[in-house]
Amino acid sequence: MDLDYPSLLKEIKGKPNELYIIGNIELLRRKCMAIVGCRDCSKYGQKVSKMLAYNIAKQNMVVVSGLAKGIDTYAHMGALQANGKTIAVVAHGLDMIYPAENRNLAKQIILKGGAIISEYPIGTKLLKENFPMRNRIISGLSVGTIVVEAKEKSGSLITANFALEQGRELYAVPGDIFSSCSEGTNELIRNGAEALNDISYFTKNIIRN
Repeated sequence: MDLDYPSLLKEIKGKPNELYIIGNIELLRRKCMAIVGCRDCSKYGQKVSKMLAYNIAKQNMVVVSGLAKGIDTYAHMGALQANGKTIAVVAHGLDMIYPAENRNLAKQIILKGGAIISEYPIGTKLLKENFPMRNRIISGLSVGTIVVEAKEKSGSLITANFALEQGRELYAVPGDIFSSCSEGTNELIRNGAEALNDISYFTKNIIRN
């Protein structure tokens, strides 16, 4: 590890020995907030994810997510729309982008001063077991993790558990009690995660402090 290795990431159990990066390495020293959620998200989740990321980026924080479909995509988009910075943490080598439909988004992240990072060297292919492990880096880079939407067995709940294990703040967005996309987030709130039910309040009183 060298001086560019993120200080928060050094604190976590099972930290990666190496990080590979395309883009702005300076972001690894910036204050970050993670936004995650299910791939098959609702219109409500899309709106909340984008608005949260926009407001967080406007406070000069870096938005961290996983470049996946759904909530992750809208988190990166919201940060870019605010002319802010965002980091995408991927679960494969940096010689590819997954999903393929986010290739243009990945380009925009780099062009606008963001970064794409991985613990896996060039040539590492898609392996299902790498995605849950990737999530410890998303939460590990960040002072807090926001789960916007999550189904009952969502990978976002893995990220939430990592955040708790790492001693980071955990926030969950309350959702429609009839929606499967809110089963995980509503359960997180019942189990003690802070309910993020007011974006303006969160921006003014949580992010700024």
